[in-house]
Amino acid sequence: MSEEIELKLALSSEGPALLIEHPLLRTLTSRTVSLGNQYYDTAESALRSRRVALRVRRQGERRLQTLKSAAQSHGGLSSRGEWEWSLDGVECNAAGLDVQGLRALEHPALSGLALETLRPVFTTDFERRLWHYRDDEGEIEIALDQGAIDVGAATLPIRELELELKRGEPACLWTLANALCAPADASTAPLPARPANHSKASRASCLASRWPEPTNPEPPSVDSLIDAIDSWQDSQDRAWLANAEAQCERLIERWAIDEDASCREAGERILADLRDGNVPWRSRDWLALRQLAAQASDQ
Repeated sequence: MSEEIELKLALSSEGPALLIEHPLLRTLTSRTVSLGNQYYDTAESALRSRRVALRVRRQGERRLQTLKSAAQSHGGLSSRGEWEWSLDGVECNAAGLDVQGLRALEHPALSGLALETLRPVFTTDFERRLWHYRDDEGEIEIALDQGAIDVGAATLPIRELELELKRGEPACLWTLANALCAPADASTAPLPARPANHSKASRASCLASRWPEPTNPEPPSVDSLIDAIDSWQDSQDRAWLANAEAQCERLIERWAIDEDASCREAGERILADLRDGNVPWRSRDWLALRQLAAQASDQ
């Protein structure tokens, strides 16, 4: 098993082009790979209910089978368990899965499941442009994903920036994210981006069935606000927009009581966008809020 530690940002439609032209990335070489991913579950969505995802990825002539556990948030950064192996030369069933390999994992989430009943449920196909960033503090893989989630005739766009820690401390991710979100020069705006908690698989699962009803977490947090905006942007359900506004208002009230002026001001700018019915692509405000939340969780 390996563990991923990453910071993920959703991008606006203009975001990918602006990111590619960022001066920091222009100094690095990049490569692009096409990734086709078929996800599997039972008819009763047993894997989804147990918070794991199973996929087979096509990358050129290679096929890789991967089981991923649900991401756990640690102060704004996510980590999750991942088990991956090649299907080259492996006997697969009619659905294209190595069932014996799954059994050999002895993963608790697979206990009691009839693995032979796993079937294709959705695809995520995208191009991934990769840069390898290295400095004295660590190494980070920068990935720009662009493509689509397809569930039958329904589709959602993929526009994501993922920073995955390869070496060093998680603080390196915050430093690089802030650098990439900064204006490229005095004539350009900050990168239009926001933190995203929902994975490609969880977004597809909601598209395949339906988004849950909004909840009122007590107390609200920056992460629960991000969850609400994730659900609103994909579902276009105004109930989720109202939920996000309400959560943001309560966070601002708390920051006012705590006399945290920087958080309150960032929250007020995000709230103004929500009230106008706009996705708040305020990357610098979001990173400041999430990094402060990370520091609070470490205390």
